[in-house]
Amino acid sequence: MGAAGVGTRALRGPGRPLLWVRWGRRLWVLSGGSAAAASPPAASSSGSGALSPFDRGLKRKQKNWAALQAEPAKCDYLREEVGGRIADRVFDIPRTFPLALDVGSGRGYIAQHLTKETVEKLIQVDIAENALKNAVESEIPTVSVVADEEFLPFKEDTFDLVVSSLSLHWVNDLPRAFKEIHQVLKPDGVFIGAMFGGDTLYELRCSLQLAELEREGGFSPHVSPFTAVSDLGHLLSRAGFNTLTVDTDEIQVNYPGLFEVMEDLQGKYILCGNINISSISGARPAQRGSATVSFGDLAKINGLISRGKK
Repeated sequence: MGAAGVGTRALRGPGRPLLWVRWGRRLWVLSGGSAAAASPPAASSSGSGALSPFDRGLKRKQKNWAALQAEPAKCDYLREEVGGRIADRVFDIPRTFPLALDVGSGRGYIAQHLTKETVEKLIQVDIAENALKNAVESEIPTVSVVADEEFLPFKEDTFDLVVSSLSLHWVNDLPRAFKEIHQVLKPDGVFIGAMFGGDTLYELRCSLQLAELEREGGFSPHVSPFTAVSDLGHLLSRAGFNTLTVDTDEIQVNYPGLFEVMEDLQGKYILCGNINISSISGARPAQRGSATVSFGDLAKINGLISRGKK
């Protein structure tokens, strides 16, 4: 059962905010064991002719690059916040998990919040080896494994708990990833995860599309695509999960200006440089000064949204 807009909070940066970006309907959480009686229906596999929206090789390079920056934690505030919220959900379950798996762990944003009393041992999996080498300290024993989230190198019925924070929205075959997680979970195992939802960066996407429509008569994607929250329950059910609980949460981040937005998105490697675009229009840049829409019009979107809800 879902609840839209639960637990809305705000993270504010220094200085007077000129732009704000919504990282929301972002959080989904589910708890429930794998189906013991019946096997889940087979998820549709990506055929050879299917489009893979993300370049996984480039994604690995981006994550490795980000982990080697002088201040990797500068853009990690959102991951740390979400990692803490996932840990809170783990603490809500009155049991101890002998062996847990963190899918797409990055620098260990969930592990740093967990305790020995809750998780006895944690396996951290990520596609980027540099992120695992620069993981933050944790009081629980951890083992690092370099692997793709879509192809987990573990046997069935291995883990008591699987967690994932802000990683699964980058996989090309989300149904397959859910099925992989379901297979490595024990029959009474629990899966708790978070990913960016469909309304993430709504204001930025709208402003870019409005400006490009005005100047070019069409637009191309500039931000990574995100899964609609309404589709997650169906995908998880198809993978074999039961006792589903889906939450949506909204985090508002204020930025002093546009350049700060782009720098932050680069650190989160969310811009569209990692997307395979099957067809790119050959539109030429318009002349300087010919634009009638600018990023300054971003503040007007709030009024338009309010009027539309009325």
